[in-house]
Amino acid sequence: MAELTQNEKRLLAVLEKEKKADAPHIAGLLGATPEAVVQWGHLLEDKGLAAVERIVVKEFTFTDEGKTYAQNGLPETQLLRFILPGTQLADLQKHEAFRIGFGQLRKKKLITVVGTQVSKVPGASTDEDESALKNPDATSPRTKELIRRGILQECETVRNVIAITPTGLELAKKGLDLREETGTLTREMILSGSWKTANLRRYDVTKLPKKTCPGKIHPYQRIIQEMREILLDMGFEELYGDIVQQSFWNFDALFQPQDHPAREMQDTFYLRETLPLPPGWEKVKAMHLSGGETSSTGWGGTWKEEKAEQCVLRTHTTSLSIQHLARNRNPPVKAFAVGRVYRRETIDTTHLAEFEQLEGIVMDEDVSFANLLGILREFYNRMGFTSVRFKPSYYPYTEPSLDAEVYIDGIGWIEMGGAGVFREEVTAPIGISYPVLAWGLGVSRIAMLRLGLKDLRLLHKSDVAFLRETPSLRRARGGI
Repeated sequence: MAELTQNEKRLLAVLEKEKKADAPHIAGLLGATPEAVVQWGHLLEDKGLAAVERIVVKEFTFTDEGKTYAQNGLPETQLLRFILPGTQLADLQKHEAFRIGFGQLRKKKLITVVGTQVSKVPGASTDEDESALKNPDATSPRTKELIRRGILQECETVRNVIAITPTGLELAKKGLDLREETGTLTREMILSGSWKTANLRRYDVTKLPKKTCPGKIHPYQRIIQEMREILLDMGFEELYGDIVQQSFWNFDALFQPQDHPAREMQDTFYLRETLPLPPGWEKVKAMHLSGGETSSTGWGGTWKEEKAEQCVLRTHTTSLSIQHLARNRNPPVKAFAVGRVYRRETIDTTHLAEFEQLEGIVMDEDVSFANLLGILREFYNRMGFTSVRFKPSYYPYTEPSLDAEVYIDGIGWIEMGGAGVFREEVTAPIGISYPVLAWGLGVSRIAMLRLGLKDLRLLHKSDVAFLRETPSLRRARGGI
């Protein structure tokens, strides 16, 4: 049998005399707290020397309002005593219990009101209600009604009863060494030699230490920060911007037609606010209508200024990228933005109405589609995804376009995001004549894969167990 600690021995010695007692009583005898006694009891229980029984007792207590009624009677009882033959409604209204008591008397049909005269019904009594107040019963409807009225409240009291087992009793009768233990070996004890006769505490090196739950950054935020650090290491600068964006930057400047389905109410959160169009908006309008001064034919149709002026909750962070390019027309430009975007989605295990998106752009004189593939492969490798592949795709404002996929053991190939080279219809109106590489990905999808989640909503749920069990993430080693 494992060695007993000093506190376990002390508890066993008490149980030898008491045989069975609750934790507060034993705590008083040992000069300890009930919580500590229960802990020692569980340690003895693990060794088969004691048994800890947890008894839950439901009790009823008075609220502050209930304490007053317990002394003076329920409001309906007080008012019923006041009703005599010939009592008028005006007389009752002067009573302090009228506001609550009158309604209860009418609800229980204990009074009749004829005109202004109030009378008791024959045999009217609130004795059963008063009895429920004095002696509450969990199964009684009257007790449940008093709880609903906020007069009584039900609470649970937990008692821990500790009893010695036959094995524990046999061990206690053999005699226990109750000398005080020394837990720390000091310099003075070594120099004096007193350690030789000291009752040193034994330690079980096979036991795991008590689990601690230190404060730490949310797992989702740690992954976002890891992405930031990777891109900053790769030479990118970070962009910031408001979540409320003008439709001009969110849609029109990206060559998305004004009658595009994504701009309808079912996909976008539109706001009442509007903003004046920025200088040079005429070139964007011309690009939509006829292709402007490029070889494009545009979209044709109509282009309304008031629709471009309307504000929305941004549907992507590309609106920040295009504004940054409009302010920085000369290369090199290498920037990214990570932030929350909003779409009218039906919330389920893989979709939310608001989620984080990561967006990046690179502009330089000689960058090509091959550079884009290299940047994406490097980023995903550094995030810990070693198998990356690309396939052709379509996006409204890039040509050529692609989808990036990573391979996950046990799942297969997973699409992570889209990328491409900005079309001339996007760059020409803002005065850029150099190639612009652009890419974006859903941050939450990466987080789900990294954290092994099957429900996207867990990333935002206040689940303490999930937060405690998720280890602090380490920087994934990778890269070309």
